[in-house]
Amino acid sequence: MGQQQLLLIILGVIIVGIAIAVGLSLFTANSIQANKDAIINDLNNIAANAYQYRIRTATMGGGDNSYANYNIPTKLSSNSNATYAISTAGSKTGISFTGTSLSNTTCSVQADLDVNGNVKMSFVGSDFQ
Repeated sequence: MGQQQLLLIILGVIIVGIAIAVGLSLFTANSIQANKDAIINDLNNIAANAYQYRIRTATMGGGDNSYANYNIPTKLSSNSNATYAISTAGSKTGISFTGTSLSNTTCSVQADLDVNGNVKMSFVGSDFQ
C-alpha cells in the first residue's frame, strides 16, 4: 500500500509540473502577440498622422501632397511598446516607419504608407512571424 501511494504522489507532482510549464508557455505566447498588436496599432496611428500631414496644405503646416519633411511627433515616437522611427524618408509617393519592440529588440514591424494612405505591414523577427 505504501508503494502505491508514493507512486501516485510522484505522478501527481509530474502532472502539476507539466501543467505549470504549459501555462508559462501560453502566457509568453500571449504576451508576444499582445506586444505585436500594440505596435501595429501605434504604427497605424503614426501613419494616420503622416497622411493628415500629406493632405494638409503648406500654409496650414502640412506637406502639400508630399510626405517629405514629415517627422514623427515626439509623443508618438516612443512608448512602453516600442520605439518608432522613419525607416525610408518621405517623398511624394510614400514613407516607411519601423516600430522596434522594447520587450524583444530583435523583433520589429515595418509600415509602408502609400500616396492614398494605405498601410502595408511587414514583420521582422522570429517571434513576430
